[in-house]
Amino acid sequence: MQLRKSLWIPAAVGLIALVSGGWLVQQSGHGNVYVKSKILQDVIRTVSDRYVDSVDPAELYDMAIDGLLEQLGDPHSTLLRPEDYSDLRLTTTGNYGGLGIRIDQKDDWITVVQTLPNSPAERVGLRPGDRLIEVDGESMRGWNPDRAVRVLRGPKGSPVNIKIARIGVPGPIPVRIIRDEIHVVYVTAFMLEPGIGYVRHQQFSANSAEEILTVIEELDGQAMRALILDLRGNPGGLLEEGVSVSDLFLSSGTEVVETRSRLKDQNDTYFSQRPPLDPNLPLIVLVDEFAASASEIVAGALQDHDRALVLGSPTFGKGSVQTLYPLGGGNYLKLTTAKWYTPSGRSIHRESAGPHRLALRGALDAPAATPAAAARVYYTDSGRAVCGGGGIRPDLLIRTDTLTLVEQEFRSTLGGQLAAYSDAVFRFAVAYADAHPELGPDFQVTPDMLAELYAWLEDTGVTVDRDLFDGSKRLIARELGIQLATVRFDEATALRRRLVLDRQLDRAAELLRAAGSQAELFALASEQSGGESSAACGSQEPE
Repeated sequence: MQLRKSLWIPAAVGLIALVSGGWLVQQSGHGNVYVKSKILQDVIRTVSDRYVDSVDPAELYDMAIDGLLEQLGDPHSTLLRPEDYSDLRLTTTGNYGGLGIRIDQKDDWITVVQTLPNSPAERVGLRPGDRLIEVDGESMRGWNPDRAVRVLRGPKGSPVNIKIARIGVPGPIPVRIIRDEIHVVYVTAFMLEPGIGYVRHQQFSANSAEEILTVIEELDGQAMRALILDLRGNPGGLLEEGVSVSDLFLSSGTEVVETRSRLKDQNDTYFSQRPPLDPNLPLIVLVDEFAASASEIVAGALQDHDRALVLGSPTFGKGSVQTLYPLGGGNYLKLTTAKWYTPSGRSIHRESAGPHRLALRGALDAPAATPAAAARVYYTDSGRAVCGGGGIRPDLLIRTDTLTLVEQEFRSTLGGQLAAYSDAVFRFAVAYADAHPELGPDFQVTPDMLAELYAWLEDTGVTVDRDLFDGSKRLIARELGIQLATVRFDEATALRRRLVLDRQLDRAAELLRAAGSQAELFALASEQSGGESSAACGSQEPE
């Protein structure tokens, strides 16, 4: 009899659990978490004690943390170690202690590409083309740029001793440099042509809006009647600066962006706060698959309020908000806590089909939005249709310029020599600039210069087919022009050279020449796209 009773009780408990949908298991959830926590500790201890190879227990905890965050399937949620946090501060403030040089690895050596104006590097006479061969007694041969940056940066006022190799100088040159605070300027501006201003913005850091305002006011003084704001390649940055940059062009009190979250304190709507710059100034915003985050906030807000024509290719679709939570030991947890929505209600966030989203997805191929999301159409203030599905779809889709068949073959035949070829072009530019002090910012790359470059390539052992070289002069002249402008002149001059053969920029300038108002811009774009809105999701092929 006692045996029968003992069998009946567990059966009854099992039946109750079954009909209650697992209620009993759910009620013991906290205890289950405790068990899981103990299992994790046991696993770490056992691996540390018994694994075939010795592993530092601290590393095991790092692995567990990284694995936990990776399983969220969100590349933007991560643990920032102290060095990572320093890098984040640089991107958000634009300030660091260092020398003020731009470097790259060329022919196994870290090489100065450009010195920043009024920087410690410029004050001691470092020049583009200088190879950094030693730092504080240690050879730099084979170093990559990341390692060099970590060593060369440091507190303001601290010294660093380097040795450089310079073209035309027989032996190493010792240089002692005192580090200073360097401010990275992410805004470059100039008049593209009479009447049309051009502003390129590379990163939304502190004071981005003020820096853009300053250069626009300077362009106004040069009789600007239309503006191109280039956000291509801009990965984003500070939410507040994205709002502030939008604020420059929108009327006071206009909605810029909304954040939505399951956390009450993360739900917010941001509005413009001040009167706009000239509201009648025709404006085009350039975007591409690398424009993300705050760039998409600006493009989306200006598109939804019909303040700018957006031109280029669909943006990355990074529409999530990360919050920093301080932890012990100088570590921070960067955690996604909300998502962004444009004023028309479009989600900027592009969901990928797989369980894990690639942090650099745009570098491969911006995937199409899911069919359901992409099919949904939203409307701007004036009733223009815009497309959902994540990211910002331009009003006018324009492909970037492509290489000719000969240029493609030229690139292909370089093969494993590509790095050596690029280094040789750079070294030639340094030597040519030194030999021609009369070179002005408006220089032309002449046939004689290209002939000298070809001879230089032969002398340095880079094998190039002469017929392919001659057939690719358009491409090679552009590359040489960029390198010469970089080593001799300022960032704006070098940028002008990089914009040569820029099909998207050329189309923007063409539209602005023909349009006298924002309304005319929209009408022209509609005509050029066959009268079909870019929001006809997936139906319009880029030109």
